[in-house]
Amino acid sequence: MRNVKKDFFGNQVLTDINLTLEAGQVLGLVGENGAGKSTLMKILFGMDEIRETGGYGGDILLNGENVNFASPFDALAKGIGMVHQEFSLIPGFTATENILLNREPKRQSMISQVFGDRLNTLDRKKMDAESQAAIEKMGVRIDGGMQISNMPVGHKQFTEIARELSKEQLQLLILDEPTAVLTEHEALALLDSIRGMASRGIAVIFITHRLQEILSVCDKVAVMRDGCLVQNVAAKETTVQEITRWMVGRNVSTGEVVHRDAVKENVIMSIRRLWVDMPGEIVRDVNLDVNEGEILGIGGLAGQGKLGIPNGIMGLYEAGGKVLFKGQEIPLNAPRRCLDSSLAFVSEDRRGVGLLLDESLEWNIAFPAMQIQNKFLKSFLGGLIKWRDESAIRQVTQKYIDELAIKCTSSRQNAKELSGGNQQKVCLAKAFALEPQFLFVSEPTRGIDVGAKALVLEALKKFNRESGVTIVMISSELEELRQICDRIAIVSGGKIAGILPASDSSEDFGMLMVSQVK
Repeated sequence: MRNVKKDFFGNQVLTDINLTLEAGQVLGLVGENGAGKSTLMKILFGMDEIRETGGYGGDILLNGENVNFASPFDALAKGIGMVHQEFSLIPGFTATENILLNREPKRQSMISQVFGDRLNTLDRKKMDAESQAAIEKMGVRIDGGMQISNMPVGHKQFTEIARELSKEQLQLLILDEPTAVLTEHEALALLDSIRGMASRGIAVIFITHRLQEILSVCDKVAVMRDGCLVQNVAAKETTVQEITRWMVGRNVSTGEVVHRDAVKENVIMSIRRLWVDMPGEIVRDVNLDVNEGEILGIGGLAGQGKLGIPNGIMGLYEAGGKVLFKGQEIPLNAPRRCLDSSLAFVSEDRRGVGLLLDESLEWNIAFPAMQIQNKFLKSFLGGLIKWRDESAIRQVTQKYIDELAIKCTSSRQNAKELSGGNQQKVCLAKAFALEPQFLFVSEPTRGIDVGAKALVLEALKKFNRESGVTIVMISSELEELRQICDRIAIVSGGKIAGILPASDSSEDFGMLMVSQVK
């Protein structure tokens, strides 16, 4: 890349980017949310939104040839693959059908030999074998016959990557936050897969906020800040602390684990014999008590049930068992009853569940509280007519834009135009605006950079301490849970394997994760 630059309607987002990558090299591309990483990759991949907003400046050379892709199809034809931060899968198709889309092996018949290839049929057996081979390159297990719409986010991510690995002509693979939705165990499997790609001569551009992954798998590290390339060094010559300082332009605390005194045991939520029918998750007999005013963490390996617990209680998937909140039974499979009882949920699936993508930040943040609690409304004629209080909506939106440092042009910007990390912050703001008594928050820092991660965790602690809100936080990152929680419950095999104080060692939690609960 030579002097690549890009502006959106006069707003300069990339300035003179110069990068070089050799075959078989792994380049780690890092920077805060909004630094320009995804935009740069969209230029390389020929995404439509680049062309539709005036194109870009500078040159891109592939194998010495100057290229300017008119569409992603041109990039694919040249051997460039991309796994996007947000999924680009067909929900109604299976994993196998998505992996081999438009490249399906066909079976000829007597009829197709006479009347043409359009009457060939799909060779399902060969499709299954080819998709399974691509999946096995990552060292994970995915059911190739499962529909994407029924998959947990981690399995969707692996399906995306398998789709690119199944392409024989692949020369360069762009991975945009591939480990953000993965557990540490799954992420390690993916890092091994990246090393395998590099050994076969495939160049990889690896975007992630997990900086230790960058140092463990990458040959080079390129650091972006405010649309500029501020550092480009060999991975073995730098440290996480240096990369962090380059990213944010300041020293960032690594989040020292400091715990408060034990919260008084006054059970606010009691969960008994909970089972949840959520694809990709095992929740079969969960028994758990949550104390009022605490931050309880729920961790565990992928698919063991940690994501299924909040999704089942909040009514997003069919569930059974009993849940008591403040002594009153909360009916399962009834989302509105949960919300009316002052429970709130920040889903791990921000685009599918968390946001109104085509609406403004104001509407996203204020709408649930408006719909459920009649907040941000003006009453006329004794309450017969109610109308939106635009001033109050703008005020609460600006409050959370400031508190969570949401990078946007204004409170009226559409949610879909924000970076993934900033969209995640909007989901948090929406929950905070409800002012609930109890908050489930699932993977709250997924796709958020190191500087913003500390800010979000601090916001959750502040919400808990100052507003007295009980928080149950589900995360794939154990150290993140240890940093913020009072206690941590580990789920294994669909049951609670154990609950320990957050101050206990990582080794103790690791033993619970691999335990087999009878």
